[in-house]
Amino acid sequence: EAHLVESGGGLVQAGGSLRLSCAGSGFNFGDHYIGWFRQVPGQEREVVSCVSAGAASTYYSDSVKGRFTISRDNANNTVYLQMSSLKPEDTADYQCVASDYCSSTHILGLNYWGKGTLVAVSS
Repeated sequence: EAHLVESGGGLVQAGGSLRLSCAGSGFNFGDHYIGWFRQVPGQEREVVSCVSAGAASTYYSDSVKGRFTISRDNANNTVYLQMSSLKPEDTADYQCVASDYCSSTHILGLNYWGKGTLVAVSS
């Protein structure tokens, strides 16, 4: 059975950093784009970042570009999202997904997804 499990969320002060991890199992992790969504209750889900299957390409939304860095370790079936210079508006539930394709604005062909990890940034 396929699984994606996020970790690394928590409470941090504005300007601080967190590193989220997304660990996959039960499927060919290295064959999929891996992306991160975030969602605040009552708002639309937003694409944050994603990385191509071989890690050659990375994509970021305008709201996080220059502050977040996505990377992947296919040998360990893990994708990381390093978040720096965090702002209160980054507060959300962050969910990773495995897909057929992604860009800075879209994640297409969702195949697997995790349950999410909460990030809270205090001002």
